[in-house]
Amino acid sequence: MRITRLADAEPFSPVGHEGVGPVRLQGGDSFPTTEFTVVLSHYLPGASAALSPQVAETVYVVLSGALVMASEGEEASLERLDSVHFTPGTKRTVENRTTEPASMLVIRSLHEPMEVPE
Repeated sequence: MRITRLADAEPFSPVGHEGVGPVRLQGGDSFPTTEFTVVLSHYLPGASAALSPQVAETVYVVLSGALVMASEGEEASLERLDSVHFTPGTKRTVENRTTEPASMLVIRSLHEPMEVPE
């Protein structure tokens, strides 16, 4: 059993994210996970993740607040405990269009495809 206390989670700064504070709960260089990563991301009001392709299969779960996900011409507002799944290569954006902070769990496979379609 490997426990990561929130106070010990590793913060990082992903490219293309503005106003977002992610921390690694499981996965990354200092963790022994081999199949997936789990990240907790906090989105301030107005925060966003720019359009980018998913490098691997990814699931997002909104824990609090509301976030707008857009992908391939479709847009949806996700609220508490709503989730969305993206396949590798799918391009997406994330935005907090509210005046309240939002938190989201990001679960991503570590099995990246050979090439990500553009």
